[in-house]
Amino acid sequence: MTTATKPNHIGRKISRIRELRGMKQEVLAEALNISQQAVSKIEQSPDIEDDKLEEIAKVLGVTKEAIENFSEDNVFNIIGNTYHDNSSSLNYDCTFNPLDKLINSYEENKKLYERLLQALLLPR
Repeated sequence: MTTATKPNHIGRKISRIRELRGMKQEVLAEALNISQQAVSKIEQSPDIEDDKLEEIAKVLGVTKEAIENFSEDNVFNIIGNTYHDNSSSLNYDCTFNPLDKLINSYEENKKLYERLLQALLLPR
């Protein structure tokens, strides 16, 4: 008996990681200096050039290898193993420093705000 393996569709993996990070195509497009339509096309592509994949990985905050090896099953396994049932109460063991997340989010928003402000202040 043989089992069929899923093709390694890099574009779908990028799309799923982007969604899990709560990022819209427009935000990814802006960070990559491309159009939203170009991001859509990338996410439909089964293969992506290594240099472009490195750039996308950096924007998504992951490594190129993380995208290549991404598995939805692994995500659910991690989530499932993060919650522990101790006499009917769920405990969440935080695996990151929430303060780091807040600082990173602040820095990203600050950069976006500065770009918006700069665009508004440019002479027309």
